Amino acid sequence: MIARAAGLLAGYLADLAFADPRRGHPVAGFGAVAAALERADYRDDRAAGVGHVVVLLGGLAILATAAPKRGVSGAVAVGLGTWASLGGRSLARTGARMADLLDSGDIDAARALLPSLCGRDPATLDADGLARAALESVAENTADATVAPLLWGAVAGLPGVLVYRGANTLDAMIGYRSDRYTRFGWAAARFDDMTNYLPARVTGLLVAACAPLIGGAPSTATLAWRRDAARHPSPNAGVVEASFAGALGVQLGGRTPYRHGVENRPTLGDGHPPTTADLRRAVRLSTLVQGCAAALVAAVALAIGGGRSGR
Repeated sequence: MIARAAGLLAGYLADLAFADPRRGHPVAGFGAVAAALERADYRDDRAAGVGHVVVLLGGLAILATAAPKRGVSGAVAVGLGTWASLGGRSLARTGARMADLLDSGDIDAARALLPSLCGRDPATLDADGLARAALESVAENTADATVAPLLWGAVAGLPGVLVYRGANTLDAMIGYRSDRYTRFGWAAARFDDMTNYLPARVTGLLVAACAPLIGGAPSTATLAWRRDAARHPSPNAGVVEASFAGALGVQLGGRTPYRHGVENRPTLGDGHPPTTADLRRAVRLSTLVQGCAAALVAAVALAIGGGRSGR
């Protein structure tokens, strides 16, 4: 467990220092394998989607289980897997870049950048819509890109990190309610919901705890969570987005255009629509939450190890 805790912290610090590799990213490689398999096994039914998920995530689990688990080699394996699976620094950089582009009035460049954050249709969004989309993505991906893989790493080591990242990647690829993926992507979407249930709520608590550091209050973050999160179509994204909205004092939600159609989302939080200044505060809040999560999961890993050794 000392190797696990050290590896998780090392992976977090590597992401903080170096962000994602620009070429040859392992997650992109997994996505390419998943896309190739989809071309071979796609059928418009749930059973095919279940098999697709089992084969891909089972392969990741086998790969991770074969890696060293103890000592320096174990820490290095967890550290490398964690670095490859985290995306918090890139998330913060992209959110800050979006704010810079919007402040400079370069809407075309901001629209071109949006797909790096989320799957919405940027062509239909003005500056306010782009700011809101970016902020909501920063909020949701604080959990997906950092808190969840770290938490699963604390609980299950390298297999937890890699299987979580694989599940989240599959959800992003096929977990849509579109004509093609409503049935085939069902298993990927449901498994992603399961694996994010606890991390989303841990993220909500950390958002509330960090809210005073960006000029917010824990009470408004938890109030928005309790009142609004359940109205969001995602059982997990609603928790994180509502918590962010309350901490920042903004209102999220509303008309949300995707390439496969438009969703009218319920509003989350109270206050004004988000501005670029709020987006910058959201990036700072995300960075604070990520740091707290890294410290927390290292403590959890050590606690689990202490409990096992005590038996």
